Amino acid sequence: MSKAPITVVIVEDDENAVNIYKHFTNQLDQFTVIATASTGKQALDILDVAQPDLILLDIFLPDMNGIDLLREIRSEYRGIDVILITAANDTETVSEAIRGGAFGYLIKPIIIDKLLATLNQYDLMRKQLDDNNLVNQEKLDTLFRTTSQSAAANDDQLNSLPKGIDKHTLKMVRSKIQDVTGSLNADELGQLAGISYSTMRRYLEYLVSCNEMEVEVLYGGVGRPERKYKIKNR
Repeated sequence: MSKAPITVVIVEDDENAVNIYKHFTNQLDQFTVIATASTGKQALDILDVAQPDLILLDIFLPDMNGIDLLREIRSEYRGIDVILITAANDTETVSEAIRGGAFGYLIKPIIIDKLLATLNQYDLMRKQLDDNNLVNQEKLDTLFRTTSQSAAANDDQLNSLPKGIDKHTLKMVRSKIQDVTGSLNADELGQLAGISYSTMRRYLEYLVSCNEMEVEVLYGGVGRPERKYKIKNR
């Protein structure tokens, strides 16, 4: 049974920016944009009738400061998470965003890869919390690592990929395997992602080397041993 999609409201007064965020957010299978607002008042009116899982929030709104709206959302709607997308890069605003409990902070002009990486990180966090009743310190360290740190680490990794590993294919493979439970072999995962066995095997072995996946070798009576892969600590 598939899980319900992550619902998103975009609060942004620039129509072009709204269209860009909506387009790329809806491209991710697990997300769906349910409404947009161009003012803080419109956003609060929407929340009176529907509470999304996530809000993409600009700080410079026509009628109020986005930080004030963030505080009100966190006060009245504790189940809603917020990612700020703004041109504001002063330390005071960033500090207020952290104190206000924002999940992420993206500076305009936005880099689409960073938006997608942040959304995928948010999705991963939700899955990790949904799939576990209890968490150990290692899991907590991962959950409480800031999105900017995760994005920076991801950027560093993508810029130093070994030969034969393409960053776009790697992102696609990571996205496809997130919904997989249990162990699957490279052929099964390749069919899921729509790529060949040899290509999938190469990317799986790379993810094993990065400590993101683990492999189990099964020895049968005939033929080569089978390698089965699963996400680490799942």
